[in-house]
Amino acid sequence: MSDDLMSDDLLYDDLSRKIESKIDHKLTSKSKKGGLEDGFKKGKVINEVLDKPTVMTLYKMISDHIIAYVNGPVSAGKESVLFWAVDEKNNDVALKIYLISTSNFKKREQYITGDPRFLKLKKGTKNLIYLWAKKEYRNLTQCYKCGIPVPRPLYLSNNVLALDFVGEKGSPAHILLDSEVDQNDYSQAISIITRLYQKAKLVHGDYSEYNIFKTPKGLVLFDLGSAVDLRHPNAQEFLKRDINNIVRFFSKRGISVEDPNKIFEDIVR
Repeated sequence: MSDDLMSDDLLYDDLSRKIESKIDHKLTSKSKKGGLEDGFKKGKVINEVLDKPTVMTLYKMISDHIIAYVNGPVSAGKESVLFWAVDEKNNDVALKIYLISTSNFKKREQYITGDPRFLKLKKGTKNLIYLWAKKEYRNLTQCYKCGIPVPRPLYLSNNVLALDFVGEKGSPAHILLDSEVDQNDYSQAISIITRLYQKAKLVHGDYSEYNIFKTPKGLVLFDLGSAVDLRHPNAQEFLKRDINNIVRFFSKRGISVEDPNKIFEDIVR
């Protein structure tokens, strides 16, 4: 075995052990507090997230001074796990790691096929996941440049996306679903979906109370992997669905809402 290969293996083993140790600590802490969130089973996190290519990507991010170290996972879904990392200036960084082993991304092809920004779709789950990560990074960049409240994208490599951390000390901000909401929140939600369409030229495709943070400074939109260019053949149908979803949520919370058809017409006119 060459010295380079041995060095890579040692780096992988060392970083993998450090992250696994942090995961153990995180899981133990959460367990003592009364249960774990979906995806926080140790075996799932280690086996599906910490494969060798992903750990080497994290090591490169440390070598390139994007981050200083990685803490444990803070939330997990079917398609990705969110880690809390810290950079060299002690700023919190969110690492969104897309799961290479998942098959759920096959259901996401409808949000890529037809988007003129991504015409070349290579076969294979890994290629699809890398493209999805690239798509989310690009969507976030478009939104951030337009002044839309989204986490600032910092770096992308393979299946790892680095973002500003929305929250404090490793605890993500509450999503709308878990927050008290008022008329101002509704107005902000409609404003965001409007500016997304009119300024960033995007439709979210999965706009709901699950993908919006409520922070002291206002609402922050996240999970933009599904967002499509306005030229996508289903863009307007996705927009109608997004509007219906968010209006339904606020209506159920007792907030006065407009007719979804009127909102749609006001946005696209």
